[in-house]
Amino acid sequence: MTGTEAHASGEGREAAPGAGDEGPGGTRRPDGTANPGPTGSDAAGDGLRTERPAPPARSGTPSRRGTRSGNRSRGRGNRTTLTAAAFLLPALVLLGALVVYPIGYSVQRSLFDRSGDSFAGLDNYVTLFTDESIRTAVRNNLIWVVVAPTVATALGLVFAVLTERVRWGTAFKLVVFMPMAISMLAAGIIFRLVYEQDPDRGVANAVWVGVHDTFAEASVFPRARPLPVHPLEAAGGGAYVTKSPVRTGEIARLPLVGVAPAQMPEDARPARTPAPAGDGVTGVAWLDFTRGGGGKPNAVDPQERGLKGLRIEAVKDGRVVARATAGADGTFTLPAAADGAVLRLPASNFRAQYDGVEWLGPSLVTPAIIGSYVWMWAGFAMVLIAAGLAGLPRELLEAARVDGANEWQVFRRITVPLLAPVLGVVLVTLMINVLKVFDLVFIIAPGSAQDDANVLALQLYRSSFGTDADLGVGSAIAVLLLLLVLPVMAVNIRRVRRTRRETRR
Repeated sequence: MTGTEAHASGEGREAAPGAGDEGPGGTRRPDGTANPGPTGSDAAGDGLRTERPAPPARSGTPSRRGTRSGNRSRGRGNRTTLTAAAFLLPALVLLGALVVYPIGYSVQRSLFDRSGDSFAGLDNYVTLFTDESIRTAVRNNLIWVVVAPTVATALGLVFAVLTERVRWGTAFKLVVFMPMAISMLAAGIIFRLVYEQDPDRGVANAVWVGVHDTFAEASVFPRARPLPVHPLEAAGGGAYVTKSPVRTGEIARLPLVGVAPAQMPEDARPARTPAPAGDGVTGVAWLDFTRGGGGKPNAVDPQERGLKGLRIEAVKDGRVVARATAGADGTFTLPAAADGAVLRLPASNFRAQYDGVEWLGPSLVTPAIIGSYVWMWAGFAMVLIAAGLAGLPRELLEAARVDGANEWQVFRRITVPLLAPVLGVVLVTLMINVLKVFDLVFIIAPGSAQDDANVLALQLYRSSFGTDADLGVGSAIAVLLLLLVLPVMAVNIRRVRRTRRETRR
């Protein structure tokens, strides 16, 4: 290298690079201009390597690749929307035809009169609160909404908790849930027979009469009575007394009629006249009636039977001094204290036989029908609550027991609070269901008590299709039922959304 070249090279290296004079590793040309030197991979003299910067993208002009990607995304989104719409269209058509259109038509029809030709405004809605039968239906619906879901849910909770602790819990659940397999029509027919007034046919009254007769004295010969020629007369209150006092050594005769042969005791034997007693009063009580005619009044005939079980009291100065009961042949004996007393047949011998409770009468028909509903739906509540109970964390229950809590405290303070969401589902479902109850009321309630058991769904049927049909009022009742169901549905939807949010967390 010549001295001149070395001097130029050294001078070029020592000079401080100015802005834009020369690039990194560059030299200065002989004419004074800067030589940027090699860049990128071509620079190898002094070990420096630089990257050529990419040209800046023009603002506001998307790249062709991004445009194609966005178009593809929009195309996929449109196809997904069309597919979803194609699947939803049949359901939306059915929903509109079966739900939306009937609701709209009912609202419109409720604003017209009976014939549907004249606009009535809100007159039909005024009728809902002025007509006595419709007000009864509204009142009964309130009773249904409060009582039926509460009782069914409570029984379901008790059954679900108790069946966890018995070996045959599955069989018990099956028996309790079985009524859900029966239609409302069949259940109504079953309970119409259960609530029959005749104890020989109605199970409810058969049980009730049996319990009543266990603790109360039953009548022996209902509606039995004496004839005017008999030595007995009415004493008031349904009792009968002898027309004259009885004496020791005499035979007291107490004939009666009005007892059907089928009502006579099965072990009653032919009546007989007893022998006089020297130190007491003897007598006979018999049915003074001979089949096929014949016989004499006040005389014991061969075919006449004794009134077994008839109760006799000897009354002297208004006080009972002796009592006796007629035997199978009608004979009885009183002690000497009965001398000079009047014999009285108490009214308990003759009062009408206890026939039980009038379950389908005006006062009890609604509770009776609610009982049949609970019988059907308690199994539904039990199954749902049992499913929720199976998912409870057992360590919490065991920890509470270890801490000294008894079973009632565990149930009240841990089990029930943890089951609150499930109990809410069951309660709301049953509330919506009872607002629409119709079958049970229509079938179980007899015609004489149907007005007292009336509910909105039944009144809707009667107002729309009965003998005095008024479609305007019927449509107004339908709209009222919809308005009553909507708040319950809103609560249920809000609860479901809240549960979903909590689950996502």
